[in-house]
Amino acid sequence: MAIHGQHTLAEILSQPDAWQAALDDLDRQAERFGELAAPSAYSQVIFTGCGSTYYLAIAAAAAFSQLVGMPSRGLPASEVWLEPQSYFRPGERALLVAVSRSGETTETLRACQSFRAARLGDVLTFSCYPERRLTSQGDVNILLPAGQEESVAQTRAFSTLYLGALFLAATWAGKKELISEFSRLPAACQRLLTEYAPLAREVGRDTSLERFYFLGSGMRYGLACELSLKMKEMSLSHSEPFHFLEFRHGPKSMATPGAMVIGLLSETSYDHEARVLSEMKAQGAHILSFGETKADVNFASGTSPWARHPLYLPVGQLLAYERAMNRGLNPDRPENLTVFVELG
Repeated sequence: MAIHGQHTLAEILSQPDAWQAALDDLDRQAERFGELAAPSAYSQVIFTGCGSTYYLAIAAAAAFSQLVGMPSRGLPASEVWLEPQSYFRPGERALLVAVSRSGETTETLRACQSFRAARLGDVLTFSCYPERRLTSQGDVNILLPAGQEESVAQTRAFSTLYLGALFLAATWAGKKELISEFSRLPAACQRLLTEYAPLAREVGRDTSLERFYFLGSGMRYGLACELSLKMKEMSLSHSEPFHFLEFRHGPKSMATPGAMVIGLLSETSYDHEARVLSEMKAQGAHILSFGETKADVNFASGTSPWARHPLYLPVGQLLAYERAMNRGLNPDRPENLTVFVELG
């Protein structure tokens, strides 16, 4: 008899090993990035996916823009497929980076196919399962099987595929020291999961909390979106993401004693972000912060800002899992969801 949540919990807790396996696979496949044109040959890079991988695309595009210095954006695959005229100029050569855990999501497949048919540029894919349809859609197809999952809601898959996108950005930017830093992430992830599991359980079991707000800016906004989605999917809770300072412009009216505001803190904008959290706490909201230092969940990873971004994910995923379990739900099989969306 299946136990509710067993797969989700195992997938969250196995991320240190999954990240190490993914890094080993990326090292072996890194030379394949060289099969694409040089970065200067592309007018822009579009990262695309659906659901979780759309939020991954937002985060990856922000990282790519900073590290590589190229125009980059994250788009839902349906936009690439149905509204290409809004994002591509006739005659340009772009790179489409399509990300899908299953490799079978209809919109992502059609985005690749329509992009190719219009001869807009080259395609690179990241996925987790061999011999799926997406694995034949790219000029280069990168497979990260460590991200395979039994659960519907992505946890291990998201972080593993995101690490792949960061590895691509570091490779194209020629930052070998950053690639070396990635090797420190599995141990840092393990420490976070061990040290902060009690905190995730405490917050997840707090029945006074009615809604959640995840705040993140820059490279962290896509991660805030993903953690908010995990809270919605697993626990059927009201949850929304915002850019940090944008939360002041209206949404802060909801920061009352029934709200939990979770901030993904940076070092460069720490003072501004910490002030937002302080203001929300003064209004009566509960506050929780993630960051390298001076946070409720301290990474203490000693890595650079570009390397440490996957560390924002594990404790937030645990929090969603604990809330789902406390509400008597099964996070392995969230209501009304399937592993991937297949259109007729």
